[in-house]
Amino acid sequence: FIYTCEHQIKDTTEATTTTMMMKLALTRPQLRLLLSSSRYLNTGAAVARRGFASSTWTDQFLKVTEGIRSDMPFTESADHLRAICKTDLLKGTDIKDAPDRFFEAHRILARHATNHGPGFWVRFTVHYNLFAGTILAVGNDDQVALLKEYQKDGLLGCFALTEKLAGVQSGLVVQTTAEWDAEKQKFIINTPNEGARKNWISQGFTADMAVVICDLTVEKERLGPHAFVMDFRKDGDLVPGISVDDMGRKTVGNDLDNAWINFDHVELDKSALLNKYARITDDDKYELLHQGVRPFDMIGQRLYTGRIAVSQAALEYRRQLFKQTKEYSDNKGIFSFSGSRVLSDIPQLSAIYEENEKKMRHIDAFVKSCERNLADCIKNDTPPSSKLVEAIATCKVKAVEESIEMCFRLKQEVGSFALMADSGHGNMDFLQACKFAEGDSRILMQKLSRDRLKQFATGGAGEEFSADEKLLCAHLGASMATAAKAGTDKQQAWDNEWRTVYALADAVIERAQKVVDEKGDAALHHA
Repeated sequence: FIYTCEHQIKDTTEATTTTMMMKLALTRPQLRLLLSSSRYLNTGAAVARRGFASSTWTDQFLKVTEGIRSDMPFTESADHLRAICKTDLLKGTDIKDAPDRFFEAHRILARHATNHGPGFWVRFTVHYNLFAGTILAVGNDDQVALLKEYQKDGLLGCFALTEKLAGVQSGLVVQTTAEWDAEKQKFIINTPNEGARKNWISQGFTADMAVVICDLTVEKERLGPHAFVMDFRKDGDLVPGISVDDMGRKTVGNDLDNAWINFDHVELDKSALLNKYARITDDDKYELLHQGVRPFDMIGQRLYTGRIAVSQAALEYRRQLFKQTKEYSDNKGIFSFSGSRVLSDIPQLSAIYEENEKKMRHIDAFVKSCERNLADCIKNDTPPSSKLVEAIATCKVKAVEESIEMCFRLKQEVGSFALMADSGHGNMDFLQACKFAEGDSRILMQKLSRDRLKQFATGGAGEEFSADEKLLCAHLGASMATAAKAGTDKQQAWDNEWRTVYALADAVIERAQKVVDEKGDAALHHA
C-alpha cells in the first residue's frame, strides 16, 4: 500500500493522486511527509496503513499520538510533535475555530500520563495553547496568518514568561526589557540581571520560534508587559544574543526540555510586537488601539483555556490510574477463610473506588460546564463573565487538588503494586506539574479570597455569598482593619491570616461548584 501511494504521487495522473490524497484526508505535501516519516511511531507510513481518513477526527488523533513515549531524548520528542503538527489535524487557530477539538486533544494526550509522565502533554500545550494561542489572542491578522506557515513547516514555539524572580509563586512582574530604539527602528530585548532570566521555559532547547513577554519602554516610559514573537533558532542554531541552559533533571518528564533563557540586546523588527491591541506608530509613539484594554490582560486570557486543559489532564490521569489499579486489584487473589476473594474486596480499597467514582462524576461535570461556556465565549469573541472566570479558577484548583488527594490515598492501599514501573503510580508527579501550571493552586486561592473579600467590603454580600463565606469575610476584614490601626504592614497582616484566607477560598470553591450543580451552564452566563 505504501509503495502504491509513493507510485501514485510520482507517476500517475493528477486525478488519481487527488483521489489518494482525499482518501487519506491529506494535502500532497502532507502525504509525502507522512510517507517519509515512518521512523516515528503512528506517523508516516504507520498512519497510512491504518486507514487514516476513514475514521472520525478523534480516532485519527488517537492514531497519530498513541506512539508517545517518555524513554526518548527530548529532540526526538520534539520531532514527534513536529510530525503531528504537519498532519494539520489540530491547527494553531483551533483554540478559537474549533475549541472542542483543542480540549479533546489535550484530554487524549493526558491519557498517556500514567505510563509516560507529563513531558509530551506539556510540550503540546506550550506550543498550541501558550505559543499559538497568544499569537491568536494579541496578534494582528498578518501575525495570526503566519501560524499556518509555522504549522506547514513544522516549526515549534515556546512561551517565555516566567523568570527566576517572577515565577508561579512570586508573581508575574517581568523584568526582561524591550526598549524601542527609534533610530534603529528596532526593539532591543535584554535580560538586565540574572533574576530576570526566563526560567523553566518548556521546549527551550528545541523551539524554532518564541513568544517572549517583556516590559516595554517607549521614549523612556515603561508601559508594562507586552508579547513579542521572534525567531528563536535558525537552522537549529540559536539566534545571536540568546543563550540557554538546562534547568536540570526532573523526577518525571525528562523527555521534555526545560531551559533558562538569557537575552543580550537582541534586536527585533517592529513587526515582532504582537500588536492587535497596541502598536508603535510611524512617528515612534506608543498607541493603545482599544482604550481600556491592556495587552497583558488579553495575554492572560490564555490562562483560562490552559486552566481547563490542566483540569482535564489531572482528571484523565486520575481516571486512568484508578482504572489500571482496579484492573489489577480485581484480578489479584487474596487469602480468605470463606470462598475466593480479590484485593478489590478489601473494604478500605472498595470504599475508595466508590468514593472516587462519585467525586469524579461531580467534578467532571463541573469542568465540562466551564469548558462549554468558555468555548462559547471563544467562538463568539466575547469576554468570559466574572462568574465564569471564578468558576474556571475553581475547577482548576478543585480538579487538581482532589486528584492529588485521591491518587495518593489509592497508592497507600494497593501494596507493592504501586511500586511497579508500569502501574502508573510512579508518574504521579504529573499532578504536581498540574498543580503549578497555568496558575499555582495557592496563588489562585489567594486571588479567589481577595476578590471575595473586596466584594464583601463593598456591600456585595448578597444571596450569592454562602454563610461560611460571609463569616470568613467578616473575620478576615476585621483582622485586616485592626492590623491597619496598629500600623501593621498590609501584606504582613494578610499573611498572618493565611489559614483564614485559604478557608475562605475553600468556601468560594464549594459554593461555586454547588451553584453550577443546581443551575447548570446558565449559572455562568452572566457577568
